[in-house]
Amino acid sequence: MLRKSLIGIAALTALAVTAAAPAQAAISCGTAKLIVPWGAGGGTDVIFRILVESANKHGANPQIQVVNMGGQGGNKGAKEAVKAKPDGCTLFAIHQSAISSFLTGRVDFTWDAFEPVALMTRTPTIYGANAQVPYSDLKGLVDYAKAHPGEVLAGGTLGSTSHFAMLLLEDAAGVEFKHISYDGTRERMTALLANNIQIGEINLASAKKYIQTNELKALGITTPERNAEIPDVMTVKEQGYDLVMGTDRGIMLPKGASKEVIDHYIAIFTKVANDPEVQAAMTAKGSSMPFIAGDDYRAYFEKTFAHWKKIAIKIGMYKG
Repeated sequence: MLRKSLIGIAALTALAVTAAAPAQAAISCGTAKLIVPWGAGGGTDVIFRILVESANKHGANPQIQVVNMGGQGGNKGAKEAVKAKPDGCTLFAIHQSAISSFLTGRVDFTWDAFEPVALMTRTPTIYGANAQVPYSDLKGLVDYAKAHPGEVLAGGTLGSTSHFAMLLLEDAAGVEFKHISYDGTRERMTALLANNIQIGEINLASAKKYIQTNELKALGITTPERNAEIPDVMTVKEQGYDLVMGTDRGIMLPKGASKEVIDHYIAIFTKVANDPEVQAAMTAKGSSMPFIAGDDYRAYFEKTFAHWKKIAIKIGMYKG
């Protein structure tokens, strides 16, 4: 039984051998659907399509098909997935919006309404700022925010992962921003470039060109080490704030899926995590693959949920 896989150079060979003989489960459908609760063509959709293409290339049985079900900030698709039979014919693409949507009362269920399979990718947060702000790193932002409490306009979709990225920074640095809601990354980027907001969550794939042309400032990145494509941007941690995070995308099954079905899909997605083409594609999109599976993925969600819930309660947002 494979319950944990940490992808690293030293582990690749052993994992490849382990994944060569996936657990067999009695799954009745010829094609399983992966519900991606965001629209086709968006960043999350593209990432999951790369993962599914690799799974099918490596002989996933049943083959897997992406089914987009966008709307309600990911909640429309989640509501369908939570009702699905736990027979291995439906999978669910998840990230921390499953936590934030529950904490803010948008849905009455969260991650534990599913069976964890595997965390696949992480797209780190970059704290971006308009080029005209009088600071160029997080220390400068924090000093300014403390001198001007509640005046720094921070963009994010209220109740979403982009909003919580700003809340986590507030909590870590002991500051307070004024939060402005936008529908998505594109709208937030436009507002940043126009100086309608001063700061906001951005990512490398969408903002790299603006960082390189100095149209946006990158104040810090939430990776353990600096990113080779923007080596001058300090990590949040090296600036004194204990914050390593990102948009963490993974695979779930409906509640009640058997151990055999869970292990079957863990084996499939272990192969995907070891696929050099997938790893290269994720790197090109500014994402990493901190692969963990099964019980370790469950522990990840328990820890993340407890942290985010504490912050939601602290600021009076909690409605779970």
